[in-house]
Amino acid sequence: MLNELRPDKYIKSLIEPLFGSQRTKEILHINPTILPIREEASEVMVYVYDYNNEVLEERELASVKEALEFKKNNRNSWININGLRKADTEMIAEHFGIHPLLVEDILSIHQRPKMDEVEGIMFCLLNMLYFNEQKKSVETEQISIVLGDDFVISFQEDAERDVFDPLRHKLKMPGTKIRERGMDYLLYSLLDLIVDNYFLVMEKIGDQIEDLEEEVLRGHSKRSLGHINQVRKELIVLKRNLLPVRELTNGFIRSDNKLLDERTDKYFKDVYDHILQAYDLSENYRDVMMSMQDLYINNVNLKLNEVMKVMAIVTVLLAPPTVIGGIFGMNFDRIPFAHQPLAFYITVAVMLIIPMFMLIIFKKRGWFTRV
Repeated sequence: MLNELRPDKYIKSLIEPLFGSQRTKEILHINPTILPIREEASEVMVYVYDYNNEVLEERELASVKEALEFKKNNRNSWININGLRKADTEMIAEHFGIHPLLVEDILSIHQRPKMDEVEGIMFCLLNMLYFNEQKKSVETEQISIVLGDDFVISFQEDAERDVFDPLRHKLKMPGTKIRERGMDYLLYSLLDLIVDNYFLVMEKIGDQIEDLEEEVLRGHSKRSLGHINQVRKELIVLKRNLLPVRELTNGFIRSDNKLLDERTDKYFKDVYDHILQAYDLSENYRDVMMSMQDLYINNVNLKLNEVMKVMAIVTVLLAPPTVIGGIFGMNFDRIPFAHQPLAFYITVAVMLIIPMFMLIIFKKRGWFTRV
């Protein structure tokens, strides 16, 4: 049993929770030249919102195949597929005229957010962000959105969560813009909700930063440094997702595709403004974390300087008694005042008076004043 115990593994188990080396692997170890293998979803859930200004049909389908009937039915259709399987994705792509290259992007993993126009189809891919309260980390879920003449198809990885409940609520209300406008407005609404949720995640990180700043100001420890390192990694996740979404939104603004109504441009510009604000805020967070790390290092150096100052003062105070004791402790036959009755007491008094006099001088010079 003792042979199975490895000190390196034990030390690693102590260090990883503190400095988050496993999280570093998750964030940075991504090789775009290697095609990752996506696991087939154990369950696929398909929801369809088929509507116009007067009618809304909301259905949960038993299979992806049932969604094929919603092409060219003279109404707007939002097909939301939760859970990805290669066969199902290829089947619905072939039926709705989605290019195979876009299918590869839909089935990809760790894809950079982007926007594409291929053979009359507009496509965008980005990540929805969630904040894990237990792990204090940012989690991502890839979503692909396909825009056609009278349909929008969204492909999600996770069937348990998304950020589209406000949109579903608006779809159930007749007379709203989402019911009156075309599919480009639905695409804008999806992007707007995803970007707005970024701010909710950033608020959580902002709360972390505030707590961490108080922790560093109250005192410092290796755990504080570990927390700083953890938050900086989560900011890397934010920046990796925010910057490409800015380019993605700008692509819709500049596009002259017939699927986009000119009236919708101003809404995409609003999303663009929001993503710019989010990116600027993430940069502010990054600057704060850099300043906090500098503050932590300065506090450590200040504490070290205080310790060295105390040790230096003690050394200087002990120097005169050490010299006097060394002189009168030499092994010579004749030492001045060595045989006087009060010599010992006078020597001890001198050893005490000199350090006290030195303390008074140090205090007048302000050596004991704390910064």
